[in-house]
Amino acid sequence: MTEAPTASPLAAHVGKHPGEPNVMDPALLTDPFGGYGKLREQGPVVRGRLFDDSPIWFVTRFEEVREVLRDQRFVNNPAAAAAGPGEDPLSRMMDILGFPEHLRVYLAGSILNCDAPDHTRLRRLVSRAFTARKITDLRPRVEEIAEDLLARLPEHAEDGVVDLIQHFAYPLPITVICELVGIAEADRPQWREWGADLISLEPDRLSRAFPVMIDHIHELIRERRGSLTDDLLSELIRAHDDDGSRLSDVEMVTMVLTLVLAGHETTAHLISNGTAALLTHPDQLGLVQADPGLLPRAVHELMRWCGPVQATQLRHATEDVDVAGTRINKGDSVQLILVSANYDPRHYTDPERLDVTRHPAGHAENHVGFGHGMHYCLGATLARQEAEVAFGRLLARYPGISLAVEPDALERVPLPGNWRLARLPVRLS
Repeated sequence: MTEAPTASPLAAHVGKHPGEPNVMDPALLTDPFGGYGKLREQGPVVRGRLFDDSPIWFVTRFEEVREVLRDQRFVNNPAAAAAGPGEDPLSRMMDILGFPEHLRVYLAGSILNCDAPDHTRLRRLVSRAFTARKITDLRPRVEEIAEDLLARLPEHAEDGVVDLIQHFAYPLPITVICELVGIAEADRPQWREWGADLISLEPDRLSRAFPVMIDHIHELIRERRGSLTDDLLSELIRAHDDDGSRLSDVEMVTMVLTLVLAGHETTAHLISNGTAALLTHPDQLGLVQADPGLLPRAVHELMRWCGPVQATQLRHATEDVDVAGTRINKGDSVQLILVSANYDPRHYTDPERLDVTRHPAGHAENHVGFGHGMHYCLGATLARQEAEVAFGRLLARYPGISLAVEPDALERVPLPGNWRLARLPVRLS
């Protein structure tokens, strides 16, 4: 695969410690399946380096990854692990990327960076919008959005080629999550641009986009407060206004930011990665086309085989912990490598093979693509449903769809811990 260029300064320390892989190593960015697979076979816990040259432990195998994800001695907030001054990896990254000091609280205070009891409190405030019943009720609207986007795909074709990411994989989930949260249709293209700016890891783009995003959310809250509706933003405002101890002003802004960005970025790339995988595996494509009832199982397999999130954010040890015979000291940082766990031959038979029938229907989730434990992805049920609808409706409307380029010409975005296409050029028939 070819890689899109990046101006990120995070690769400055690559290669400084031979034998200790850096998260920005080209081998891990361009081929995380093979690169992290080699680390997995070195051991279940491997010493490595973060982007700023600080030491980290990679946890690489399925059972050990699940074990640490369940272990409450590991936390997301480094302060809870009593790391010393200047040792917070999130603060160091914000230093490197030039984040304005007064805006850092909006990242540090995210539900993604906190633990119980704050995590429990924040998750409870929004979890009602993501129950299985709510998601089932939402399905007709997801199908309607998908059908509308698919009907308009030929309008976007140039010489018979359409970028499926730009015109389907992104618009579907961003429309769904924005309607759920309460983001106006006119603002949605801007949110997509902001998301691209944030994941670029380019200081100029980040410093330009992030303050505008925060101001926009504050303004959105002010406007909505005057005319509350039944959307999730209105629920957050009611929770804040009824009892400020349940949800602070910063937490409300951060929750909107997290829900909208996390609610479309990863799902868009699950859809695009999964479509590319099916189009390059005609036997598996044929199975899904012949039996749409396989779609729920296929989505789980695609999440395992080419999921967009390939590593968790950092966890920090609150005490000395033994993991598979390796001592993790209090304050040490660990990263759970989902891609190597999902390809672990100790857990899967023939893990390199894409098999849409691999996961038994109705059984517990047999991969860690959505995480595990307390921080299991809040929107996993919605993401799975959107992917099922996306694949099913796409293949039903355009059964002859094919890649417009050779598979090895697909351009990837070299983003640590992620696997995402820059574009997905296809021919509809």
